[in-house]
Amino acid sequence: MASGPLPTPPSIHADVKTFGQDDGLSIFASVRTRLFGIAYRMLGSVAEAEDVVQDVWMRWQSMNRSTVENPPAYLATATTRQCINILQSARTRRETYIGTWLPEPVDTSSDPRIGAERNEALKFAVLLLLEKLSPAERAAYILREAFDYEYSDIAGILHLEEANIRQLVSRARKHIADGRRTSVAPSEQRRLLEAFVAAAQNADMAALEALLAEDVVSYADGGGIVHAATAPVSGRKHVATFIAALSKWCWKGVTLDWVETNGQTTVLVLRDGVPFGLTIDASAQGIDEIMWFLRPSKLNSVKDSPKRG
Repeated sequence: MASGPLPTPPSIHADVKTFGQDDGLSIFASVRTRLFGIAYRMLGSVAEAEDVVQDVWMRWQSMNRSTVENPPAYLATATTRQCINILQSARTRRETYIGTWLPEPVDTSSDPRIGAERNEALKFAVLLLLEKLSPAERAAYILREAFDYEYSDIAGILHLEEANIRQLVSRARKHIADGRRTSVAPSEQRRLLEAFVAAAQNADMAALEALLAEDVVSYADGGGIVHAATAPVSGRKHVATFIAALSKWCWKGVTLDWVETNGQTTVLVLRDGVPFGLTIDASAQGIDEIMWFLRPSKLNSVKDSPKRG
């Protein structure tokens, strides 16, 4: 990526006018939720997204803001480009991550959209699919599908021609559409998750198999800190057997707390104060994906939520 001052796209959801030098805090505060929403969808990490927003704030605070024609556009550009730089260097970290990497859950009970115009690229299943895209494809898709940016504005942010942006978004849409089925309604997702937990607690193989799609995949993220399956478990029979085998120790002496993460119901399981998280993605065929968040640090933003329970 080129260094130096960031260009300001002509108009991104803001009236173009000159803002005074003393308006830095109020302007930044008005778009901070959106900046976090962009960064989180790009990086899949609450901590990294917060770091990016903080870095952008420090840069914004130290610059001559009176020269910026459109502050919201400038700040969105700075955030997106910093995330792209991080993603380009993060591939090596992902490759050396122990076991399966899952996005860090984010509490959406207070703001379901995390600053987005549309609730896209927030579900865990979509974030997992976005991991396979290039940073530019990921950025173009998120800005267009979640935040409704114009193609011309995205072109300004990514330093590409508008035709290239349309191609990036089109390829990303196809990748997402090919990679998952249409999800069930939120109420049905919760019902299936509750039924899954009940069947898993009882090691009820028949009930588990009845809930699972034929090609279901179970992912577990322990990050090398907590013992977990190092590779996804696939297929209805294999997954049901695996889940039933866990019942003797997984559910003993725990409390369950139902929370909302990434716009979907998640169960926070607490054993002696130590949490792990569990959620599912489901379609008309049944439960397609099971996601176990076993590394406690990935649940920091959820377990401390004031709206838990």
